Amino acid sequence: MTKEEVCNAVKQIGIIPAVRVSSTDDAHFAVEAVAGGGIPIVEITMTVPSAIEMISHVTHYHAKVIVGAGTVLNVETAQQCIDAGAGFITAPGFNARIVEFATKHNVAVLAGALTPTEVIEAWETGSDFVKVFPCAPVGGETYLRALSTALPQIPLIAAGGVNQQTARAYILAGATAIGIGHDLIPHDAIEHRQADRIRELAHRFLSFVKEARELLAARQQSITTSKALEECEKGAAAGRGKKR
Repeated sequence: MTKEEVCNAVKQIGIIPAVRVSSTDDAHFAVEAVAGGGIPIVEITMTVPSAIEMISHVTHYHAKVIVGAGTVLNVETAQQCIDAGAGFITAPGFNARIVEFATKHNVAVLAGALTPTEVIEAWETGSDFVKVFPCAPVGGETYLRALSTALPQIPLIAAGGVNQQTARAYILAGATAIGIGHDLIPHDAIEHRQADRIRELAHRFLSFVKEARELLAARQQSITTSKALEECEKGAAAGRGKKR
């Protein structure tokens, strides 16, 4: 899958599940369950054992699923992940060398950032998206809305504390997508092989994103209509003035 296709998928789906498991079998199960719930994209974090091997296995056996590498902290790891088939690279913080490396290799990159300065620097360095992490401890959707309002040209991904209670609010606050871990792929659901439970959670989070986007579109349409009516009223008033 090309970089453009990966970026389009992130925008369209609006959810990036983080897979944190301890075995390749668990990874396959999690990916199958999430994809079965309508989310054909996952992030396998480097914080789990044999993460790079998991990326290689999952990309081989699940060709229709976009598999990214998370918590990538240096260029050497980024290279290994790309060699293993990672479709995107992301991290909790900003590392200009990783962004430049991924861009050079035409791989999508979701640089992490927190402050406005970091967000701007990550974007200007070439990051395709900027992952605001951790969102919840610094104000949640209120903080993300402030960033989005000030920097509307930068596609932001909210991550760190996103759950069923806040997912919709983050999209309404301006997030292009949301990153979700345990609240979408619970550890006990993996342990007990509860695929139906994970699929149900996937459906639920997808509905949150869809509802929020529909509400945003309706708001935008209302604003556009109000402006059009205002312009018409101004034109009519000007016409009446000329007739006098």
